[in-house]
Amino acid sequence: MGHRQNGYVLTPGRYVGAEEATDDGEPFANKMEQLTAKLHEQFEESARLEAAIGENLHRLGYGV
Repeated sequence: MGHRQNGYVLTPGRYVGAEEATDDGEPFANKMEQLTAKLHEQFEESARLEAAIGENLHRLGYGV
């Protein structure tokens, strides 16, 4: 397929056959609630790890 056939749109999906999203039947609001809860957990873990790394570096004399 050439650029002209695709209206000069250069998004890869037109050329490599991007998969169409499938609907798993779960309402979007539920999915977003679960995803944001998981993201919140990951942010908390990230903060905990960052603090632990900073503390270890400080103990080694490399305060950050």
